[in-house]
Amino acid sequence: MAINESTARAYNDLVEINETGAKGYQEAAEGVSNPQLKSELAQYSQQRAQFASELKQHAKQYGISTETGNTIEGVLTDAAAAVHRGWINLKSAVTGQDDNAILGECETGDATALEAYEQALKAADLPAEAKSVIQQQHGQILAAKNKITALKH
Repeated sequence: MAINESTARAYNDLVEINETGAKGYQEAAEGVSNPQLKSELAQYSQQRAQFASELKQHAKQYGISTETGNTIEGVLTDAAAAVHRGWINLKSAVTGQDDNAILGECETGDATALEAYEQALKAADLPAEAKSVIQQQHGQILAAKNKITALKH
């Protein structure tokens, strides 16, 4: 089956979004003081790592390489991309040790992820199986974002 550029890009973007989200949630979990919150955020970190892994496996089936590599360009791109993925202010929130501020950054990261998922779902010629996985993950990220929002209040 032929995969077009927009599908390949969708996979790459979503893998990166989830890898960044996994790191972001891990930092958030380490930064909050509430033990239950710590556990919850650590679970979201694992969930995002699982999503990235699942997407990589799917991409491989379609002959799409999602490996960015650890080149200097890759590291710089990662840093720049983190800004766009909504996780950039997490460091300062964690440093301030304010659980609500940290949750706010998680919320921002998830909002960015949801936008990326919605964009990916618009990809032309997205295989049905891919669409199904992407929709399922989108739903779980939306549920996580809603829970984070509820925990903030």
